[in-house]
Amino acid sequence: MTVPRRYLTMAIRAKFRCNSVTFNGDPNDENTSRSYKLTPVYDTSTPENARFTKATPWGELTLNVDNPAARFDVGQFYYVDFTPAEG
Repeated sequence: MTVPRRYLTMAIRAKFRCNSVTFNGDPNDENTSRSYKLTPVYDTSTPENARFTKATPWGELTLNVDNPAARFDVGQFYYVDFTPAEG
């Protein structure tokens, strides 16, 4: 299915929460790669979260990270921006 180009130019900001981290090796080794699972925020208890609950895509995001400096904290919220990119 081809999506009209006008629909591909909209940037989308989603709010995700990091739910888990899995170490792909020794968790005491700072160079061990990690897999993070993040899910969209579905919560109407605050005005901002209520807006994201209505507008954020559903699903789960899994990130595999090899860079020791790139870390996500379990329980922390993160904004994820989706913008069109050239192939």
